[in-house]
Amino acid sequence: MTTAVLDESLFRTWDLPVADRFEAWTERLGRTHAPMDLDSDRAADYRGIQRLIHLGDITVWPATFDHLVFRRTPRLVRSSDPEVYHLSLLRRGEGAASWGRQQLAYRIDDFHTNSSSRSWEIHTGADPVTVIGLELPRALVALPGRQTDRIIGSRVSSREGIGALLAQFLVQLVSDTGPYRPSDGPRLGTVVADLVTAVFAQALEAEQGLPPETRSRTLVLSVKAFIRRHLADPELTPAGIAAAHHISRSYLYRLFQAEGTTVVSYIREQRLAGARRELADPALRTLPIHAVAARWGFPRAAEFARAFRTAYGIPPSELRARECGPPARR
Repeated sequence: MTTAVLDESLFRTWDLPVADRFEAWTERLGRTHAPMDLDSDRAADYRGIQRLIHLGDITVWPATFDHLVFRRTPRLVRSSDPEVYHLSLLRRGEGAASWGRQQLAYRIDDFHTNSSSRSWEIHTGADPVTVIGLELPRALVALPGRQTDRIIGSRVSSREGIGALLAQFLVQLVSDTGPYRPSDGPRLGTVVADLVTAVFAQALEAEQGLPPETRSRTLVLSVKAFIRRHLADPELTPAGIAAAHHISRSYLYRLFQAEGTTVVSYIREQRLAGARRELADPALRTLPIHAVAARWGFPRAAEFARAFRTAYGIPPSELRARECGPPARR
């Protein structure tokens, strides 16, 4: 006899045809939180896995997925707002979010808060991320909306206080839902709602200002995400990057100096890494090397060849032959 368990479902993009994966992932996340515009440099063969665990009106969703850009635009907010708070417990990877001029870097094992009623943009890092997401109707938070809205978009520690209790509860829940029955779902949801309310209440008493070093790290993540989105533009320059972030070029240079590199070096490294991935992809074996170079912001083939050899010790053609084998005979 099968034992009844919590209402839970599993979605994996690799169960679908390659061409359908990213669109299906976009639709899945749109139903999970709220409609969003999604983009990814891995969209051609997107890899993502998500479990949905329903606890009454609350949803918990552990997930691991490739690089992703989430955009909740003012138009989408106006057209569809389920009025939910979102919390993400980042377990692996990196990311950053922006709400106009407000920006925040995502840190592992901290909660990051959001709302379907606000427009925002989130960028994850180049490597896959693992999160435990939580969707909670605003009406279930037993605090005045004006107060909770003050901390939406902020970061809440999961290493101390009530945030640690909430994190422990969620980690334990997603690791094994077997002991729970369907009737336990709403009761567990009540526990989650009470913990989130307590977390918000505690956060409202905390210092809201971020130290300068934290703001700097957040800005660096935002700048790096901007650079990765514009790598194909051969006109990508430090001056344009600084202007897009409302900072001076000298301050931009200092930010990257603190990272042990330069803006120009970071751009080149990211472009070369992208080109290397495509040259090693058998599916792109027939795409000319100069076309790969142009896709990654190297309009001059000779310059690309020199930079590639300097970075990897071999010419692009040799890397492709080694990774993909000789061209097919006709």
